[in-house]
Amino acid sequence: MRSRFRLYRRKKGGRYYVHDDTTGKQESLHTSNRATALRLLHSRNEAEQQPAVNLQIARAYLAASDPAVTTRTWQHVMEEITKLKEGSTRHRWQTAINDSAFDSIRRLVLLETRAEHFLRVLEKGKVSTNVYLRRIHNFALDMNWLPWSVLPKKQWPTPQYGEKRAITLEEHQLVVANEGNTEKRAFYQLLWHLGGAQGDIANLTAENVDWGDCVIGFPRQKTGTPSLIRYGQEAAKVLESLPKEGPLFPTLKDLRASVRADYFRRRCALLGIHGVTLHSYRYAWAERAKCAGYPERFAQEALGHNSKAVHRAYARKAQVKVPSLEEYETDAALAIA
Repeated sequence: MRSRFRLYRRKKGGRYYVHDDTTGKQESLHTSNRATALRLLHSRNEAEQQPAVNLQIARAYLAASDPAVTTRTWQHVMEEITKLKEGSTRHRWQTAINDSAFDSIRRLVLLETRAEHFLRVLEKGKVSTNVYLRRIHNFALDMNWLPWSVLPKKQWPTPQYGEKRAITLEEHQLVVANEGNTEKRAFYQLLWHLGGAQGDIANLTAENVDWGDCVIGFPRQKTGTPSLIRYGQEAAKVLESLPKEGPLFPTLKDLRASVRADYFRRRCALLGIHGVTLHSYRYAWAERAKCAGYPERFAQEALGHNSKAVHRAYARKAQVKVPSLEEYETDAALAIA
């Protein structure tokens, strides 16, 4: 069989090059030593002629440093990631890795994975499949369980997220007015006034409330970030109707987030409200804060957002009425007077 690569040496500089007879391209071997150049040439031609043999050789070398490299599957990677998570994050990961789209690669050895394997998973899956497959793939790379990327970064399909919106005041009032369960009604009202995540609000206790200073403080379940929210008179009325010690929502506290979300979704469906979830209350709070001119740093602290970019994404649809310069000048003059 004719070799694909040929060796030649340039007179100027004395460096050795290889010529690709298939593409016509030439590439420097970065050496002036003939023995080294011949060895590199032989490796290239051998790799071209015996790809299967070379894969076995690569496995043998890798197995010397990691005995499990020839048997480690993607299911093993998923399980190892999940072990590192805690609380609600672990539950989300357990749900994510049970996605049927991953079935085609669960028992597939990492070293035997090709780009088309991932593409088939992405074709069958949803947006969450794309997000979690990226994380699983990057985890394997970071752990040195993969010698190279299975799918180049630029070739990953861009996730197409569904539209997210805030719940309006009218929709919130309609939900509250038609909710017969007093605990759920108070829960929705506090979500509106505090803008907290549903898990954080559902797990509030009376001890989280500073009744004297009208402040509720708690660490966010998702990130551990402290969240301090000063509440007003309307929220105070709701809090007064709740237990004065222990959990504020003893029944909702013990339910999974998905169950609480289903209750709300069914209520909205009965009322003809579409496109909102419990998380829409956080978007609503952020938009209301922006429209009212509430300082961004205060709003960011109240919602427990570490990133300004994340906070601005929540408030991006706020309809802000910008006052005229004349009004600002008039207000400033009155303040001085």
